[in-house]
Amino acid sequence: MTAPASLRFSLVVPIYNEEENVAALLAEVGEVLAAHGPFEVLAVDDGSTDASVARMRAWKEAHGAGWLRIVRLARNSGQSAAVMAGAEHARAPVVATIDGDMQNDPRDLPAMLAMVEAGEADAVVGVRRRRQDSFRRRLSSRIGNAVRNWLTGDRVTDAACGIKVIRRQFFLRVPRFTGMHRFMATLVRYLGGRVVEVDVHHRPRAAGTAKYGIGNRIWRGLRDCFAMRWLRTRVLLHQVEEEF
Repeated sequence: MTAPASLRFSLVVPIYNEEENVAALLAEVGEVLAAHGPFEVLAVDDGSTDASVARMRAWKEAHGAGWLRIVRLARNSGQSAAVMAGAEHARAPVVATIDGDMQNDPRDLPAMLAMVEAGEADAVVGVRRRRQDSFRRRLSSRIGNAVRNWLTGDRVTDAACGIKVIRRQFFLRVPRFTGMHRFMATLVRYLGGRVVEVDVHHRPRAAGTAKYGIGNRIWRGLRDCFAMRWLRTRVLLHQVEEEF
């Protein structure tokens, strides 16, 4: 296994009931990122009730993928918890994330990673300009982003986009709450970090079913926005300069 000190980045992929996608996802990630390592992938299973874990284990054994680490949560805890668990277990100084449904394109990651490593940003977050979802989902996201920006005092074009590259230190400093993965750009800014948005590819879902909809997001999203509005004036920004 690659020594932690030599890792360039860690890719965190939250997985929940994606048995139809995991083999193709891991194959694509391994192929795309092979030339951009050394890296590790943390596939974080969020209490799946299907064969997602079994299929990931079988794929890892069949392909001898030493770069793949499968992290299994004790119970279903939500996407934010899965992303944070991956960041906590990551061994590289930079953490990338993509969704487990294969709608994000890992080919976007190398350029995003290069921007962080060059010091151009502390976080590079994706914007799905040509989003391959239904009109209803696109409209609800557009309204949600507008409300979110109004309440948080920030400007994020596509908060729900799952593809991001962020310095791990910010993951370890942000307040932790359900839904936080959609606010990472704003949280990084609250902590004094620089955030850059870039256009990324988006693909139709090839298999499986979407886990989010208007009904299970609108009220939770509003509550989280008000919490972020409060947090903006209360977040701790201290940094230790030196110790004698």
